[in-house]
Amino acid sequence: MKAKQAPLIWDVPGLMAGVDEAGRGPLAGPVVAAAVILDDLRPIRGLADSKVLSPKQRERLYDQIMAKALCCSVAMASVEEIDTHNILQATMLAMRRAVEGLRLKPAKVLVDGNRLPTLDVLAEAVVGGDARIKAISAASILAKVHRDRLCEELHTQFPHYGFAAHKGYGTPEHLEALRVHGACVHHRRSFSPVAAVMPATVVEVDLSITTTASVSLTASP
Repeated sequence: MKAKQAPLIWDVPGLMAGVDEAGRGPLAGPVVAAAVILDDLRPIRGLADSKVLSPKQRERLYDQIMAKALCCSVAMASVEEIDTHNILQATMLAMRRAVEGLRLKPAKVLVDGNRLPTLDVLAEAVVGGDARIKAISAASILAKVHRDRLCEELHTQFPHYGFAAHKGYGTPEHLEALRVHGACVHHRRSFSPVAAVMPATVVEVDLSITTTASVSLTASP
């Protein structure tokens, strides 16, 4: 749903979770969301919007978030759900799954962007939150690293698409591979560059690495 920007509510007692997504724009693969509750007693230096960090920085921070956060959850919406519901609704679904996957229930949730998933807790949309709110920054890093790793797995199944390099985005190399090879089962048929090469032969493959289930990630004590 569309969220009106309002002053952030900082005085609500209890735990606060940050939520962000990765993978709305690519032509292939699931959309991934993460929810993170940070531990104020174990601060993490260098948290920032995942887009401004190098892959090496993201991997380092990923490990620190996993070690120091109170709890984390990563969830996905599949390619089939993206094509059925549209990318926006699939993103909201992944975010809701991520929040519901937390082992601790937050009193409030701060979500990057200007829209909110349907949640049973107080939630606030924060435009630019991945650069402003540390918990959202942490969520953006978890979601990005998790999705990048999935794309590297997809690359082992379909190396001719170059998923490891472009992570599913519509680069010239990816568009050329689509033109030559057609779409595979991991491509989003509701996206126009993919629809343009249909009806291409779809190569069937195990979809288990892009399931929709939430993965609860509990930090080390």
